[in-house]
Amino acid sequence: MAGKMRVLIADDEERFVQSLAKVLRNRDMEVLTAPDGASALELLSRSECDVVVLDLRMPGMDGLSVLAELRKSRPLLPVIVLSGHLDVESCRLACGGGAAEVLMKPCPIDTLATAIENACERKAIAEEMASRRP
Repeated sequence: MAGKMRVLIADDEERFVQSLAKVLRNRDMEVLTAPDGASALELLSRSECDVVVLDLRMPGMDGLSVLAELRKSRPLLPVIVLSGHLDVESCRLACGGGAAEVLMKPCPIDTLATAIENACERKAIAEEMASRRP
């Protein structure tokens, strides 16, 4: 993949987002942020991203609704669900909705960074495969 990985973090916990963005930028990733689901979708309507890191519980539009909208408009865009409020049902819904990975907060940064890198690689492979189809 050429250039920096571009990651969108959609989460309403401002301090967490600022801290995570700083760490990912130090790992040579370009980071965009959105405080809620509607803002994330609006940002993605005018910007390209390689991976979305998405919280489940946000004001207004929740993470599962954002995931469903993204699957309609950008089926190959990897979404990593990162939430402090996970249970079996929300994990099932996130995975069934097309999340590339589901992680629990607090998550070790190395685990999240690896998940982002892996998701980005899988996206590149999926895009290459799609471009080869007749």
